[in-house]
Amino acid sequence: MRIVVQKYGGTSVADASRLRNVARRVIQAHEAGFAPVVVVSAQGDTTDILLQKAYEISPHPSARELDMLLSTGEQISIALLAMAIEAQGYAVISLTGGQVGIRTDGTHTKAKIVGIDTRRILRELGTGRIVIVAGFQGVNQEEDITTLGRGGSDTSAVALAAILAAETCEIYTDVDGVYSADPRIVPGARKLTAISYDEMLELASLGARVLHLRSVEIAKKYGVPIHVRSSFSESPGTMVVEEVKDMENAPVVTGIAHTTDVAKVTVMGVPDRPGVAASLFAALAGRAVNVDMIIQSASRAGINDISFTLAKADMEAAVEAARELEQQLGAEGVVAESGVGKVSIVGAGMISHPGVAAAMFRVIADEGVNIQMISTSDISISCVIEAPFVEKVVRALHKVFIET
Repeated sequence: MRIVVQKYGGTSVADASRLRNVARRVIQAHEAGFAPVVVVSAQGDTTDILLQKAYEISPHPSARELDMLLSTGEQISIALLAMAIEAQGYAVISLTGGQVGIRTDGTHTKAKIVGIDTRRILRELGTGRIVIVAGFQGVNQEEDITTLGRGGSDTSAVALAAILAAETCEIYTDVDGVYSADPRIVPGARKLTAISYDEMLELASLGARVLHLRSVEIAKKYGVPIHVRSSFSESPGTMVVEEVKDMENAPVVTGIAHTTDVAKVTVMGVPDRPGVAASLFAALAGRAVNVDMIIQSASRAGINDISFTLAKADMEAAVEAARELEQQLGAEGVVAESGVGKVSIVGAGMISHPGVAAAMFRVIADEGVNIQMISTSDISISCVIEAPFVEKVVRALHKVFIET
């Protein structure tokens, strides 16, 4: 059985016309001899609308009930797509994440997949049916519905492709591939024909919204090739693979990522003694807060400041956790800033090219922008700056590193 997994994002299934277009693509794969497993997101802005409804009812809805609510968006999409395929005379079945056997941990709104029972899906495929799966969701040990976080349908698709040994995993979206920068703000952004898992991981973690970070992690771990392409054209997109050919001649910088969905929290005046950082970040982990950059200032008179960045949505939980520990740690205060952003350059070629950091910092300085925090890896450099300057810095970096 030649299984192909296809995933369609919210814009691809936003209305009846687009649903029929997706049905046509799925039927083409079926007619070509593949057994399609199709993962679908909620239509258009459905998830945002559902969130708005939740917060109209309660300023602090429980995570469990949010999952119960948000999961309905994907269920609408799979039923409608199944109807569109059925109307063309093909055998099809729609299944929720739970019905298809996706098991997760118990972390509501940010659940992680712990296993997939493939018996139902293989049984349906064995009868010749096309299988449509609700992305973004699964069930925990209590049989409660859980969701995987925004963009989690990508992760559903890649996980299914891995466990089913699919020939490929096609991620259909409203852009025709992975670009060197966000083409909405950088007119000269270039579509990449291929990108390595490592580079895509960095871009996804640093703000590029083309693929969900955990989907790339799974693809790298299990060697699943991902083809990112547009659902509105037949042109090839970008292949995400283990290694890009001709790595020696690859550009120093492959892409520029950015995000303003970030906040900075500083715990001030912390005593410089062992265990302080451990206590702080354990408390954050206990609230399921993922921390990105961490900077501890040089000790002065036996005290220092600890600053870290995180998703803006987690800022309130992080501040609460830090303030609960404030007295215990002997800290002087907690300050949170939401008006920041992050810009990053990513490229496997950076490993063997000295001076890249200096060039990046010079570009930012020439734009008259101050750098608040810096972090690096072997293939990326990130800077936190004030949010209003993010877009112009991205354009300047792209011009220097990619367009020249």
